Amino acid sequence: MDDVITKSKNVTLLEVLDRILNKGVVISGDLVISVADIDLVYLGLKLLLSSVETMEKYRGAPIYSPYQEPS
Repeated sequence: MDDVITKSKNVTLLEVLDRILNKGVVISGDLVISVADIDLVYLGLKLLLSSVETMEKYRGAPIYSPYQEPS
């Protein structure tokens, strides 16, 4: 047991949120409600969570500060 090295890092919710907003995350899922093998309701869900600055960076559009007029 002495040879085993365990690394533990405490991560706060603020650090997780900061990383998600800086990198962005996509959540995708499907929900099907069926009775007797007959599909009654289908729900497809795609969720994109990111900051505006990150989206502008990936889109290639310039980012303007609130105090700067666009040229």
